[in-house]
Amino acid sequence: MTNKDMYYNRAKQEGYRARSAYKLRQLDRTAGLLGTGNTVVDLGAAPGGWLQVAAEETGEAGRVVGVDRQRIDPLEDAAPTVAYLRADVTDDGTADEVRQALDGGDRPVDTVLSDMAPNMTGEYSLDHARSVHLARQAFELAEELLAAGGSLAVKVFDGRDLDDLVSTVETEFEYVREVRPDASRDASSELYLVGKNRLTTPIRAGDELEVEIVDTGSEGDGIAQVDGFTLFVSDTAVGDRVTVSVDAVKPRFGFAEPVGDGDS
Repeated sequence: MTNKDMYYNRAKQEGYRARSAYKLRQLDRTAGLLGTGNTVVDLGAAPGGWLQVAAEETGEAGRVVGVDRQRIDPLEDAAPTVAYLRADVTDDGTADEVRQALDGGDRPVDTVLSDMAPNMTGEYSLDHARSVHLARQAFELAEELLAAGGSLAVKVFDGRDLDDLVSTVETEFEYVREVRPDASRDASSELYLVGKNRLTTPIRAGDELEVEIVDTGSEGDGIAQVDGFTLFVSDTAVGDRVTVSVDAVKPRFGFAEPVGDGDS
């Protein structure tokens, strides 16, 4: 039996609307995308297989918003944790519509998912290019929605433009990996780019900047604040004003080393 037949039959037996539900389950096991109480936005959500999985995994304390240009039939057992938006991810107002569905924007988004795929032409280079374009649109919407530390999983077809897309996504996350679920069709070239730990600060590894040390951390490192972002700086003391090179950036803090003599 092929993967297509096995997962299709399993979806029918277990009540999922699409075999793709198992791709999300496998992505979640691999990358930890869903959790109890999480807020999840599913782009291109029709017919609702991923919504079913997301609702199950986030539970009664979670919140899931499905976005699609097509109407999504409401899930029978998930109300009121699931909201449905008939909208286009490329429209400027879609992010605001999602925020309104999430308590008017008061609820931060933990994960953005996209299983969107282009209408297939049969010409692989064109289909690949279109999939990259869709993935970029999902990424741009995720930039507007995701909270610090959030996750992204977006489908794309493998090909020559993939490296550029990966480089773009890497600018906004602590790390990015490629995942190919077993539930994908046997002959499929699809994969999912998974970005973990959204970085919302403008600071990135390799940056050099001048900072003032305003506090001391528990490990003895100096602490600088850059637009509300905490930067731990080794070999410094309170009152030092130094030029530093940023070594690593996490969602809510980073690490740096002094360069040059600085002023103390």
